[in-house]
Amino acid sequence: MGVGNEYGLRFGRLEKGERNLITDVPGVTVGHRTLSEGKIQTGVTAIVPHPGNCFREKCPAAIHIINGFGKSAGMMQVQELGTLETPILLTNTLSVGTASTALIRYMLEGNPDIGVTTGTVNPLVLECNDGRLNDIRGLHVGEEHIFDALRAASADFEEGAVGAGTGMCCYGLKGGIGSASRIVPIGGTDYTLGTLLLTNFGALRDLTVCCQPVGRELADRPLPDQGSVIVITATDLPLSSRQLGRVARRAQNGLARTGTITGTGSGEVVVCFSTANKISHYPEGPVTRAEYLHEDYIDTVFRAVGECVEESVISSLLHAKTTPDTAPIIRTLTEYLNRF
Repeated sequence: MGVGNEYGLRFGRLEKGERNLITDVPGVTVGHRTLSEGKIQTGVTAIVPHPGNCFREKCPAAIHIINGFGKSAGMMQVQELGTLETPILLTNTLSVGTASTALIRYMLEGNPDIGVTTGTVNPLVLECNDGRLNDIRGLHVGEEHIFDALRAASADFEEGAVGAGTGMCCYGLKGGIGSASRIVPIGGTDYTLGTLLLTNFGALRDLTVCCQPVGRELADRPLPDQGSVIVITATDLPLSSRQLGRVARRAQNGLARTGTITGTGSGEVVVCFSTANKISHYPEGPVTRAEYLHEDYIDTVFRAVGECVEESVISSLLHAKTTPDTAPIIRTLTEYLNRF
């Protein structure tokens, strides 16, 4: 998975994970539900942090908003408490409400104490606008599609125009879901960091692939840098929510290497979580102890997230396929690269 070698592309210097997907981080799974029929080109992607109960065993997490042109739900509490207590859902902009309700129902089924003997739950749903290729006003994503994506979550998943990425455009080309992973060797231990991106941003003339400004050769007219990108980063490194925030901010390095200027109408949101040091909803006592990575060793983590984000963007482009309805409007990067 990830970007193959057919074009001789290499992103960075760190070793890739076994699948070169975010699911190389042990316990992380991903599921899609794709809606692709005529003018309906949309869907849902679910990222499940670990196989246990996400509400009872929360993951340390952080959110970084590169540009806040977006309508996601649930970010405020993650920023405040530094924890993730549900799977993460990705979908189109106008389906955030439906996805939030369905995710709440999903969490209620597994946690009869929510809203009764304990507090409520914070569903995290993020979005991009697929209205260029999808009948977004039709509100075609239903609660059943959310449950389908959650049930489909596994270590192996497709990239490209699937799930939430079905109707997305990136750099004026067909975009969607892209993912990559890196092995992070620190102190004699190999950790893993992976990213999953929902790509829907950028202007074609800016597209850069492995430092090559290919967009200059492909663009026939100037267009604005607009859309959005959602970056999900997972790792098994023992990082605090503050450190995860530092890692999340470095995602911009990978995005920039693909050429984007982060235009005013483009929403960029990064979510970063760790599967180490899970935080119990019901603590055994008032004091919690955990071990965290020393700051002197974090530069390799910064390198890993930059490499993963850059590769995930290009991977989303190379795996994306057009449908008969979208092909005359949006071409694929594969079509262009085959010309060189």
